[in-house]
Amino acid sequence: MSNEIIVDVSMGQTRVALLEDKELVELYVESPEHQGMVGNIYRGRVESVLQGMQAAFIDIGYEKNAFLHIRDIGAEYKDGGKTNNSGKLCITDILKEGQEITVQVIKEAIGTKGPRVTTNITLPGRYLVLVTHADYVGISKRITNEQERNRLREIAKSIQPKGMGLIVRTEGEEKGIQDLMQDLNLLLKLWNNIKAAEQSAQVPSLIHKDFDLLLRSVRDLFTYSIDKFVINNREQYTRVVELTDMLSPSLTSRVEYFSKDYPVFEYYKIENKIDKSLNKKVWLKCGGYIVIDRTEALTVIDVNTGKYVGETDLEETVLKTNLEAAKEIAKQLRLRDIGGIIIIDFIDMHGQEHREKVIEALKNYLKKDKTKTTVVGITQLGLVEMTRKKVRDRLETLMQLDCPNCRGTGKVLSNEMLIRLIEREVYRVANQSIAPIIQVKIHPEASLLLSKDNKNRIKYLEKILNKEIQFKTCSSLKYDNIIAEGVDNHSNVC
Repeated sequence: MSNEIIVDVSMGQTRVALLEDKELVELYVESPEHQGMVGNIYRGRVESVLQGMQAAFIDIGYEKNAFLHIRDIGAEYKDGGKTNNSGKLCITDILKEGQEITVQVIKEAIGTKGPRVTTNITLPGRYLVLVTHADYVGISKRITNEQERNRLREIAKSIQPKGMGLIVRTEGEEKGIQDLMQDLNLLLKLWNNIKAAEQSAQVPSLIHKDFDLLLRSVRDLFTYSIDKFVINNREQYTRVVELTDMLSPSLTSRVEYFSKDYPVFEYYKIENKIDKSLNKKVWLKCGGYIVIDRTEALTVIDVNTGKYVGETDLEETVLKTNLEAAKEIAKQLRLRDIGGIIIIDFIDMHGQEHREKVIEALKNYLKKDKTKTTVVGITQLGLVEMTRKKVRDRLETLMQLDCPNCRGTGKVLSNEMLIRLIEREVYRVANQSIAPIIQVKIHPEASLLLSKDNKNRIKYLEKILNKEIQFKTCSSLKYDNIIAEGVDNHSNVC
């Protein structure tokens, strides 16, 4: 399998594409209007404490106050807090309005909600994560060899700073004590700088900004499984090489500057793949397809056989379609960055063995996803329930706006409903105006509805109302926006 990271830096925007065997599996976009906040550390002020929610809102200098739940408050603030009658800590005894507090963003502001924050500050490095207010050692779950896990745990314990915790990242697998120690020293130096800034910073203010998208991609995505890292901007190429030299010098040779006078995403055929990633319907190689629908509360994915009719029997056809759909669904969740509750309606399978096979396949394909996913199981209705951690806005939110015609519903009025709307408007104006002509302004495409049958309906209206009905097309109108008014003379002006 060949893995590549392709970076397009242009028009003030950075786009990072992760390709696996030429297939687009992850896409990240950052621009001045959409800069990530996750990982940033702020010195903030408590604006309000809500006992009923066991949460507080923190002013961090952002347009919306950040949300801090009691479970995201570390021991350094909880120590000394009083418990209620049930033995649980009460947030009003931990935080007070006006109190200064240092927090880190763990979830982007999404929609009308502000960012979510924690006081449990963590600093990610290449091989380690420094947990500043906890005393434990953890190993990435993606490192599955038990002997290797034990080896890394012993090394981590031997270098663990007093009163702090360490987590060995996946990239730390098979690394020696020198590599881990070098990474730790960089993180400790960074933490000391943050503590110094904490003492002198204005409130509210940003005291540590995490890497931008480009450098985060080098730190978190550019591993030894990546064959090449291609970027089309000379200045940013230099930044990538400098960071790679510091974090993983042996990977520097895999960084390439794209010098061709041609759009890099076009060259690697990524633009077409992005367009397809925004489609509601996604076709499978076998001829089946999946449909991805988003609601306010959850995402629903429906699987259909489509054009695939199989070769042996119905059960095998259904199984093959569902297995291929499981692979595509796992890919689409990563690519579109879909989070929250997800319901999957696979094609109904009668055999328990086939159901288990599809669920197991889905879980295996999801293992490539760095974002936490949990497959809950199959409901009594045969639907697969799963969740995926929601950290930022999904891809379509950054790349699409709600349609002004359908107002985001994906639907406009049917032909019959549009004609009825025209009739209602004509009746309304006829009852209010003595003008001999009723002028109806409609969108050019809506005017195509005035077929022979509909024209007969208009003539009937003219007869019973004793008024002439005149249509004018106006491209500035929405498709289902009808404007009718009484006029004394014919007019060609929209």
